[in-house]
Amino acid sequence: MNIIRRPRRLRTNAAVRALVEETTVSVNDLILPVFLVEGTRVKKEVASMPGIYRHSLDNLLEEIAYCRDLGIKTFDIFPGLAEEKKDRFATESHRPGNMYLEAIHAVKSRFPDVVVMTDVAMDPYSSDGHDGLVENGEILNDETLEILGKMALAQAQVGADILGPSDMMDGRVGYLREILDDNGFTNVAIMSYTAKYASSLYSPFRDALESAPKFGDKKTYQMNPANIKEAMIEAELDYAEGADYLMVKPAMLYLDIIKMLNDNFALPIAAYNISGEYSLIKAGAQNGWIDGQKVMLETLTSIKRAGAKIILTYFAKEFAELQRK
Repeated sequence: MNIIRRPRRLRTNAAVRALVEETTVSVNDLILPVFLVEGTRVKKEVASMPGIYRHSLDNLLEEIAYCRDLGIKTFDIFPGLAEEKKDRFATESHRPGNMYLEAIHAVKSRFPDVVVMTDVAMDPYSSDGHDGLVENGEILNDETLEILGKMALAQAQVGADILGPSDMMDGRVGYLREILDDNGFTNVAIMSYTAKYASSLYSPFRDALESAPKFGDKKTYQMNPANIKEAMIEAELDYAEGADYLMVKPAMLYLDIIKMLNDNFALPIAAYNISGEYSLIKAGAQNGWIDGQKVMLETLTSIKRAGAKIILTYFAKEFAELQRK
């Protein structure tokens, strides 16, 4: 047959396929989220996230040392607090010497070359379990910003490199940027959760931190999964307010949003391959329905291919171990 163009010639064998591969995931692209809890020698697996653990600070430092040796350079720390330390104003979030602030300081002191990313939101500290201040069942926007500002400044003061406002309050990026700059923390970056959707896939994360909302849902501040244009509005605002990175969350079901932001903004685009996405793959693998390792690699590749320069993923350690073999 007279077929001039034969694309299969570029798929002949593994070496040829590697030669023309367009998208490559590196450990340098990954951020590992980790869970911090109180106590000593605590390493407790999250039941809904096989292979993921809650760590006390001593064990967390060991885990970071191990992962750092694998080549992982950035860690996003999330705190899990006892219920008695929570109140409606998230007071514990900015109390000097609290568990979270001590952990940030300890990690930066022991591993100065590691990048520490933090979470800026009320829900881990709130007795209401919401990302904002609740009054008469309503999430107050501007009043929440004042609390987030105290939280962000406290985190910067103990050495945080990247702040991750995950609350989705209007105006929070500009508000935090101004506070950081006014207090001399011009080098502390902001990775905004720009397009954070009200997904049904957050449950394992909330199990890990016991931070589910005590009433209602988060749909008045997290985005409607049906909307695309809204993500552009959020991104334009965050860009104008001084965000250093724009994040899409979740990742797997929102590849179109990742691509759209990458096509329209010069800032690095991050994507959060969230807990539910991780757990779905792990559950399928444990039941023998899929090859978990291959699906992990395909998933991370698809997120990178869509335009994410940075991927926050619970697979980071497993991926790095696989690359080391």
